[in-house]
Amino acid sequence: MWPEPTTLTGPHASLVPLSQDHATDLSEASDDGNLQALWYTMVPRPEDIVANIDARNATLGMTPFAVLDPTGKAVGMTTFMNADQTNRRVEIGSTWYRKSVQRGPLNTQCKLLMLAHAFETLDCIAVEFRTHFMNHKSRAAIERLGAKFDGVLRNHMIMANGTLRDTAVYSICQHEWPAVRANLTHKLTS
Repeated sequence: MWPEPTTLTGPHASLVPLSQDHATDLSEASDDGNLQALWYTMVPRPEDIVANIDARNATLGMTPFAVLDPTGKAVGMTTFMNADQTNRRVEIGSTWYRKSVQRGPLNTQCKLLMLAHAFETLDCIAVEFRTHFMNHKSRAAIERLGAKFDGVLRNHMIMANGTLRDTAVYSICQHEWPAVRANLTHKLTS
């Protein structure tokens, strides 16, 4: 398995290998803000968390994490996915956080931890992000990280409600990482 499950820790959040031990917290997190009702996202319903954890852990090319707040409570999920060890590329995706921790330092900390691991430990040449074209909040958050817009995959996926998803694709390349790291570190310390 590449990347191998690991624990990544910072002052505002920790990422730990996703397990059923996180199911109760994540069911509560999914219900905070009724996130699963957003038609352009794929946040699991509280009653589907157990199956979602099993599916993420069983999918080849995925290394899923529970996102823990500083108290150790699971407040969301994120994943290294579409891992391509041969070409040293990985996507950071399937990320969601309970509404009450959004727009704070938690996401910045998580992305800093994951990007540092991807570029500095896994020696990735690029890290990709994908989101629904209509998910403007997610697109803005990805752009604030310093990722560059690569384009749109039109009619890329069929959503649960039957609509076709146009997928906005972003990436950060290895040579861009020092500036992105400096920016994210500045955001967390200012």
